[in-house]
Amino acid sequence: MDEFDAEALAAGLETFGGDEAERRAVARHARDLADSGRYVEDADVELTPEHVVVQLADAPEGSPAERWNWWLGALEFAYGGYAEFQLRRWKSE
Repeated sequence: MDEFDAEALAAGLETFGGDEAERRAVARHARDLADSGRYVEDADVELTPEHVVVQLADAPEGSPAERWNWWLGALEFAYGGYAEFQLRRWKSE
């Protein structure tokens, strides 16, 4: 697996609004999830920036962090072990 491109994800998250700090925080958490290997092990799908954006687009509404936490909640329910990757706070600009 190639290294997860957090900058590409942060750019892709612009479609969901939020400020740059929020998008960077989500991208860092996504990189941590990718680095853990947990998602590919559970879902048998490589975690890429594009895949994350597609998954977050399924969320009913919200900012990047709200969408990220919604998706992680679904993964937690389905597989367990994803709560540690949820975003609790970030420093806004």
